[in-house]
Amino acid sequence: MTRLLLKNGWKKVVRNTLVVSVVFSIIFSAIRGLGMLGPSSYRPLIPLGFLLMMALPFIFLNKDGRKQIGFVQSKKVSYYGLGILFGIVAASICFGIGLLLFDTSPDNWFITIRNYYNSSMPTAGIPIFQLFVIFTIPPLIFSPIGEEIFFRGFLQEALTNRFSVRTSIILESLLFGLVHIFHHGLVRVDGVIHFYFWSGILWVGLMFLTACGFAILRKVSASIYPAIVAHATFNLMMNVFIFTFLFRP
Repeated sequence: MTRLLLKNGWKKVVRNTLVVSVVFSIIFSAIRGLGMLGPSSYRPLIPLGFLLMMALPFIFLNKDGRKQIGFVQSKKVSYYGLGILFGIVAASICFGIGLLLFDTSPDNWFITIRNYYNSSMPTAGIPIFQLFVIFTIPPLIFSPIGEEIFFRGFLQEALTNRFSVRTSIILESLLFGLVHIFHHGLVRVDGVIHFYFWSGILWVGLMFLTACGFAILRKVSASIYPAIVAHATFNLMMNVFIFTFLFRP
């Protein structure tokens, strides 16, 4: 069992990287919650949280520590293809289950995300492909890189220092799923926060399983990059489904 390799300046300050990971998990969850549930002026907190996730390994870890959490090339190029395939399948399953169980009602998580897009800016009169590009580029960059670096990199490695690989994957994937309740489950509509209990639980479960797939890909490839590719593919396909089948300006 190895420990995360900290920068010299942090070795005396940081005695337990798991504690640091838990503290930042709480901070990032709070930032996500405020960004999603707060007034529109709070929305810049969401990309800020992702940027902080990206910065964390460069603040605390030395070069070897960053390699330890996955900043290395994948063992095989084929894992990138596997990541793309997994992202497509996972997004398709989420879309299919949501449409089958909830049609286009507010309980459908992709409808919630669609409504979030509509509330982010005036969309009337803008060509749908242009809207697709506007709302797809950020999810292809910020969340795949930030979340994979933190959840599958920094947090998973810190958990592995204390628990088994299987337990570490379950714990960090569960946290990943719970954070996504701010994307569906707890939803702000016209200034009022609504709680979609059953569909929210199902959405968290789907995000948990998706995160487990990302984590397994990170483990078998010994690299964070295939997981980033899988996550970006999931977000891309999510928006393909939303703008093809569900979007209403």
